Amino acid sequence: MLRNWTLAIAIAVLSALTLSACSTYQPVDESFHKVLTEPYHLDAGDQLRITVFGQTDLTNTYNVDKAGLVAFPLIGSVAARGLTPQGLSASIAQKLRVGYIRDPDVSVEIERYRPFFIMGEVSSPGQYTYVPGMTVQNAIAVAGGFTPRGLQEDADITRQINGRVLNGRVPLSDPILPGDTIYVRERFF
Repeated sequence: MLRNWTLAIAIAVLSALTLSACSTYQPVDESFHKVLTEPYHLDAGDQLRITVFGQTDLTNTYNVDKAGLVAFPLIGSVAARGLTPQGLSASIAQKLRVGYIRDPDVSVEIERYRPFFIMGEVSSPGQYTYVPGMTVQNAIAVAGGFTPRGLQEDADITRQINGRVLNGRVPLSDPILPGDTIYVRERFF
């Protein structure tokens, strides 16, 4: 009788701990999914193709550095972090207009997005090249798939939005963004 009672208490304690661990994770913030429909904002690690029409010496591939800047000939470093490609295009054109080119026509295209990261119960965790339209499931496939202990229901994403770092638990069909960190949790059974 004492053994059954002790077993019942142990099961109740384990159940409470399991449920309390699950209940501490809140649903994702509204801005977590809202950012998916907004224009893309540049950040460190993006590789850009900047074209200045009629100026072949200025047209080239440029990287957004860790400080969020693009080193551009004639005008020096230009802030890119947080701008859309169109915003960076306007900023470069404005700086070129001051003493360099009378009416510059500048185009900025993303040549390669900054990478995403995947950790946890995948075969090859690490840093991978982002491809537009990727989902969590695509990212897991790129990382070699689940390990035998990988939880295959959902995953955790850490995403930076407007300077805030947000975490969310999402289904595998959710889209990811460049710079996201995906964590595949371990299943218990």
